[in-house]
Amino acid sequence: MQTILGSGGAIGKPLAKELSAYTDKIRLVARNPKKVNETDELFKADLTNADDVDKAVSGSEIVYLTVGLEYKLKIWQVQWPIVMKNVIDACKKHQAKLVFLDNVYLYAPDEMNNMTENSRIDPASKKGQVRAELIKMLFNEIDSGRLKGLVARSADFYGPAILSSPLGIMVLDNFKKNKKASWQADAGKIHSFTYTPDAAKATAVLGNTDDAYNQTWHLPTSVEKLTGKDFIEKIAAEMDVKPRFYILSETMMSVLGIFVPVLKELKEMIYQSDRDYFFNSEKFTGKFPMKPVSYEEGIREMVKAG
Repeated sequence: MQTILGSGGAIGKPLAKELSAYTDKIRLVARNPKKVNETDELFKADLTNADDVDKAVSGSEIVYLTVGLEYKLKIWQVQWPIVMKNVIDACKKHQAKLVFLDNVYLYAPDEMNNMTENSRIDPASKKGQVRAELIKMLFNEIDSGRLKGLVARSADFYGPAILSSPLGIMVLDNFKKNKKASWQADAGKIHSFTYTPDAAKATAVLGNTDDAYNQTWHLPTSVEKLTGKDFIEKIAAEMDVKPRFYILSETMMSVLGIFVPVLKELKEMIYQSDRDYFFNSEKFTGKFPMKPVSYEEGIREMVKAG
């Protein structure tokens, strides 16, 4: 049995499809889980409830923690440590391997221009501090030998029908409404994006590769160094619209954050947009014969899905 905790998210759904190449015993766990494959087992659970998590993990060989909590600092600070503890405890009890889907929030700002698995952990944001604590909890168990696990880390997502993608929210959706696109801080800086079907396929590969465990992996991401302006222009060309955009400055985010709560939450992450942000996945592509899609192809699929 391979179990996905948070099966309804950006990676959970495509991951379920990818896992069908390895097993027909897939358990999808969420508050309201829905089948992806015909043989999927559905399990309703609240991951902040230890008993729910214990039952969800029972009988699993591999557990994938791919849940995305609501993008609010207070929720992250309260719920993420509880979720991680519950999942670690259940995996230890049932001797399941754990694959944790992570982001780059824990890296130091001066590591942004070439992030690798060895980049320094020194988060500049409060959300980053939460992520760093989760990794500390996980590796305390891994390093002690009490748990077999790995971290699958991704840059910002983009892909078909991804509601949480910055490219979707700031660019695609605005162009669909005949509005200007927006970009945070500086559209002249490089910014990497991980294509969600690539991330899902690679996560499945890692989970089913025994010697991939007890370490961190960057999920395969294009080596192309495109700027925010480049992305806006490519999406506009694919949609056959003018590449109009404006910059969301820190001051503007402070003002608009009064009316648009997500901007208030994003403000502390602006350091990821005011400098080059390049996500290096050479470790993965050097071991596995999998090449990430080009941005041109990924954008085409993203626009096609609408």
